[in-house]
Amino acid sequence: MKVVALAGGVGGARLAHGLARCLPEGDLMVIVNTGDDFEHLGLAICPDLDTVCYTLAEIASPVTGWGRADESWKALETIARLGGPDWFRLGDRDLGWHLERTRRLQSGQPLSQVTRDFCQALGVAVDITPMSDDKVRTWVYTDVGELPFQEYFVRRRCEPRVQGFRFEGAEHSRPAPGIMEALGQADCVIICPSNPWVSVAPILAVPGLRAAAAEQRVVAVSPLIGGQAVKGPAAKMYTELGIDPSALAVARHYGDLLVGFVLDHVDAAQAPDVNALGVQSLVTDALMRDEADRQRLAQEVLDFAQTLAGSAIF
Repeated sequence: MKVVALAGGVGGARLAHGLARCLPEGDLMVIVNTGDDFEHLGLAICPDLDTVCYTLAEIASPVTGWGRADESWKALETIARLGGPDWFRLGDRDLGWHLERTRRLQSGQPLSQVTRDFCQALGVAVDITPMSDDKVRTWVYTDVGELPFQEYFVRRRCEPRVQGFRFEGAEHSRPAPGIMEALGQADCVIICPSNPWVSVAPILAVPGLRAAAAEQRVVAVSPLIGGQAVKGPAAKMYTELGIDPSALAVARHYGDLLVGFVLDHVDAAQAPDVNALGVQSLVTDALMRDEADRQRLAQEVLDFAQTLAGSAIF
């Protein structure tokens, strides 16, 4: 049994962690968004990749969900004192990670190989891969102009009103090695509870990737509960784009890509409308409060996918 998960951000990382605990070694690939990658202080920063890697290595900050646990900030304090840019918080442990990744990338190693090497060093057996080794960058159209994603998300704290998105370089990118083969062999594809606009959409924008996923059973987990995002600006983005933020809106967003959709108990009244889209729904407790919740939800999603398959694939 093979599962491919699409993930970005804290919610995606947490469900991926649960899936890793439920599945045998070698049966899970996590494809991670790299549209929010950027260069800062001369370093290659990959926020979503790092969040997924740290979470599956069980070294992520339990407070924020991103960054390292037991982090210190001496380097950032020095940068700030010298008048340098300190708006993007890089901890001391994190800096070592970015320095070595940048060195390897500059030596010609692809991001997918660097990521696998780093995961191996941390003892992570799951195949975590960037969506592409090619450069793809998310830009946000806002009421104050077009902004690079991290400028919008971190520096401006998502305050500008969103008007749309573009994924620069996506049309010329290629799926990272192994992705198309994994999708072709997958028993199901799980879209984690990540932001549909800026975490999942860049992955699906890589040529060939959406079509390959659509050949399999695709199940998505709603990142919106009661019209609100557990973390991040997804609900704000829906509202500013003129769409009522709801689990149903997420199901409509993915459209005919889905065969199954998971939503929280508080949104149970929306399940019939999800079913009317031709998508089977599962209503459950979709909030991941702790590691036990991650594993519980992951197992429920896998069991749900099994029912959709019509035969025992797990």
